[in-house]
Order: sequence, then C-alpha cells, then structure tokens
Amino acid sequence: MSEKHGNRTVVSAEGMRKMEEKLKYLTTTGRAEVAEQISIARGFGDLSENAEYDAAKNEQSRLEAEIAALENDIRTAIVIDDSEVTTDNVNVGTTVRVLYVDENDEDEYAIVGAREADAMHNRISNESPIGAALLGHKVGDVVTVEAPEGAYQMKVLEIRL
Repeated sequence: MSEKHGNRTVVSAEGMRKMEEKLKYLTTTGRAEVAEQISIARGFGDLSENAEYDAAKNEQSRLEAEIAALENDIRTAIVIDDSEVTTDNVNVGTTVRVLYVDENDEDEYAIVGAREADAMHNRISNESPIGAALLGHKVGDVVTVEAPEGAYQMKVLEIRL
C-alpha cells in the first residue's frame, strides 16, 4: 500500500517487500538480459545502421530509469505497520463497501497505494478519484466522487481490514 506524503511514498511492509523483490530482479536478471541483447546486436555489424542495437540500447535506458525510480521509492518510503491501520475511517490498508447512491448498487474496494493498484481485483489507489474521495470518511458518510465522466455520490457502508 502506498500514498504520497510530499515526495515520499507510504507503503505497507508487503508493498516494500514487493518493490525490493522487483528491484533485485531488474538489477540482476533484467540487466543480464539487456546486456545479452546488446552483445548479440553488436555481432550484427555496423552499429550506425543496426536497428537491433538501437532497440537493445533503448531497452537498457528504460530498464535503468525503472531501476532508478524504484531505488528512489524504496529509499524515501515510509513503511506503514499494518497493526496501525484501523477501521475508524477509510485509509490505505482498509477495504470499504460502498453504495453508489444514484444506481442503488454496491461494490467493495481495497484502498492501496498506486504501486499496488489493480482495478481488475478492485484494488484501487488512494490517488484515484474514488480512493481520494473516500479517504478519511466513516461508515454512514456520503461522499462525492469527482471523476472524469462526472460527479457521483457513494455512501460508505462498511470499513474492514
């Protein structure tokens, strides 16, 4: 789970572990794979007209940028202890059941940080329109969500871990 505090990302212990695992993979396996691609492409001859070499170098640049971003997030992260999360109000680490007021339809969302968001599994970012609107609210509150498709209201029915 992560949320922004200035330039710092707040993450759960699990979120930190996943970021560290990804960083380890990228700096070992990822770098080795790109180095192999570059080596193979060099064998194709003239580097000035070598599309494979250019593609491999571009992949290396993308990989290094991803590594740098991950290293920064890990270095500046504030790790949230899951035992500190309560169900008093909606926050990163809680699951909330809501009622879409106009549609009389219920849904449930786990509020997570941007790095852990997965819309297909109803894991929404605290930075998304719904997540941001729900943060800090209590059971019974009706909140207005300002979304690109227009504003709508949701009622908080339940908050749990």
